[in-house]
Amino acid sequence: MKIGVFVCHCGLNIAGILDVKALAEYAEKLPDVVYSTDIKYACSDSGLKEIAEAIKEYELDRIVIAACSPKLHEHTFRRLLEENGLNPFMLVIANIREQCSWVHTGVEANLKARDLIRMAVAKARTLKPLEKVKIPVNRSVLVIGGGIAGISASLLLANFTKVYLVEKSPTIGGHMALLNEVFPTNDCSICILAPKMSEVWKHPNIEVITNAEVKEVKGFVGNFRVKVVKHPRFVDEDKCKGCIEYCSKACPVYIPDEMRKAIYLSIPQAIPMCAVIDTQHCIGCMLCVSACPEDAINFEQKDEEIKLEVGAIIVATGHKVAKVNSKNVINLMQLERLLSASGPTKGKLTVNGKNPKKIAFVLCAGSRDERAKPYCSKVCCLATLKNVFTIKRRYPDADIWIFYIDIRAYHEELYRRVQSLGVRFVRAKVARIDEEGNLLFEDTLSGKVKREKFDLIVLATPLEGNPELAEVLGIAVDGYGFFMPIHPKLKPIETNVRGIFLAGTASGPKDIRESVESAGLASAKALEIILSDHIESDPFYAFVDEEKCIGCGICVRSCEFNAIRINERKKADINPSVCLGCGVCSASCPNDAIDVNYFSNSAITAEIDALAEEKNADPLILMFACSYCAYSALDLAGVMKVQYPANVRTILVPCGGRVKPEWIIHALKKGIDGVIVAGCRLNECHFGKGNYKANSRIEALKDLLGDDAWRVKAIWRSAGEIDIVEDIREFVEEVKRWKGRSK
Repeated sequence: MKIGVFVCHCGLNIAGILDVKALAEYAEKLPDVVYSTDIKYACSDSGLKEIAEAIKEYELDRIVIAACSPKLHEHTFRRLLEENGLNPFMLVIANIREQCSWVHTGVEANLKARDLIRMAVAKARTLKPLEKVKIPVNRSVLVIGGGIAGISASLLLANFTKVYLVEKSPTIGGHMALLNEVFPTNDCSICILAPKMSEVWKHPNIEVITNAEVKEVKGFVGNFRVKVVKHPRFVDEDKCKGCIEYCSKACPVYIPDEMRKAIYLSIPQAIPMCAVIDTQHCIGCMLCVSACPEDAINFEQKDEEIKLEVGAIIVATGHKVAKVNSKNVINLMQLERLLSASGPTKGKLTVNGKNPKKIAFVLCAGSRDERAKPYCSKVCCLATLKNVFTIKRRYPDADIWIFYIDIRAYHEELYRRVQSLGVRFVRAKVARIDEEGNLLFEDTLSGKVKREKFDLIVLATPLEGNPELAEVLGIAVDGYGFFMPIHPKLKPIETNVRGIFLAGTASGPKDIRESVESAGLASAKALEIILSDHIESDPFYAFVDEEKCIGCGICVRSCEFNAIRINERKKADINPSVCLGCGVCSASCPNDAIDVNYFSNSAITAEIDALAEEKNADPLILMFACSYCAYSALDLAGVMKVQYPANVRTILVPCGGRVKPEWIIHALKKGIDGVIVAGCRLNECHFGKGNYKANSRIEALKDLLGDDAWRVKAIWRSAGEIDIVEDIREFVEEVKRWKGRSK
């Protein structure tokens, strides 16, 4: 066994805090390490070349890289090993950047780095060569969301494969279809979008399913099984001509928030061109039935369940817009509808039947505010300027005020043109708006509090996340409801679930151009999968020791993915193509008959033993962190440079449900002061109910520990919650208090 250790400087990201040369010298003294060195940038071409040369010169058979998070460059280093004749899974990465140098300082940071390297070397000793699993691929793609991002992705994909486009609303088009004009050309929005909507609807390779929801997603990359429920319109698509004038005029119910009747056509250019009945507001008067000349109303329609099998999924579910309910106050989207020629007022700006003379625009209405949405929505300033320009062009005498904190419009020319039209820009903080249109604000330039009355107030409300499908898809969301990419810069459309990609504002505020660009990248990533004869999956799956297996079937019941069966020999049998390697079955097995590749029992035990060799923190805390959420949340804390106690040493596990109670007991017996099991929120586990099972085990273990129950803690956080560091801080203080009492 010949282990090589490479400690990365990462410029000053690591070397600015840690003594990398001393760490490399320390690693060289560890058992089975035959070569150890510091390296300037391990992931650069020169760094990779240096590692490759060392592999050959010293005949290394296992590699430890002490650098950034394995979430970032693990595949880069695995590829390097493979190119140089090593099995790619004979690699361990010690995270001494995101979870060390970026969150700790001084001696404590260096001691923690020593521990992490020592634990990584211990795990490396247990590694065995693994072979990737080859998985057949279903060549169709599911696109969820029929806005501009979903439409763009569908059209790109349809040139190569079958596409299922599922849209929750009665029509495709999304938010863009509701806009008046688009910047910078000020073209009619629907004029640009409608041809694409029609192309999608007519494309032979695209099946559009509207008024439908994705209810269940099972399987894995290349082989997703999806259940879609298509809700009834209560209008026959084959009969309805979209004329709407008869049924809608007859309907006595008007919904002012959405400026429509209970039976309606979403937009005049709706696709499909078919009305829909809003059963939430329909009063069952049946007037639409008698009014319809085509006899298209059908209240006998039921939900229809559709089952799909696809190789990849693109999530283009867009964003939500905060509703505004006031007679004189609307949001930007409502203004777009009023200004649109296809809107409810045919392009006339009227409020309560009157043409407003004095109009206020309030930017950052609920955003850039720690009490509401602390982020900038990116498009609001420019959308406001565009709409102000349109209003002044149609109504030159309109008195328009723009209340802003800062103007963040990247198009300076439009900003200056709007200024030249006599629009008042007021740098202010708006305190209150009442029903009568009175606006109370503090002029931040003069410091004076003022009041003005307006005929119409338009709020630039933030774009909000739309996380409804997070649990169904098993992908992570941030603290604001937007789906999280693996890395915001290097992997901006890839999610924590392989084969599921993001497009448009599903992952955060974007303008139309950026949404189309992200759709193109997501499509390319999906094609990379479905145009392959097969894909290779990392060999992280569970396997059975038949000599130990007693055929009790507990593992079968614990598996959420139907990957385990009891065979004719009365032994558990695991299908590696279906198994996702969560390890819940292993932790459930009463006879220790199931193990998991790479995250093996021997590897985890070796890391625990290595940590216990040196007590470099008081108290010393061991954290088992699930790869999807808890570990990512710690990485995010590192990216944000959020400091927390340097007492915690982390062992990466696929799921909190992988953690065996025996490991916790073993760690406590070895003298580790406290143990944390951290994973996804309890209702958001990426492996079904893995963390529920983990939580139950931990509660049972705490009962067993009795007076020592304080030494064990469960933390359930999403990948976007850096509050996990507060949980750590509280636990460290709690362990200190209990240790003090024990003494």
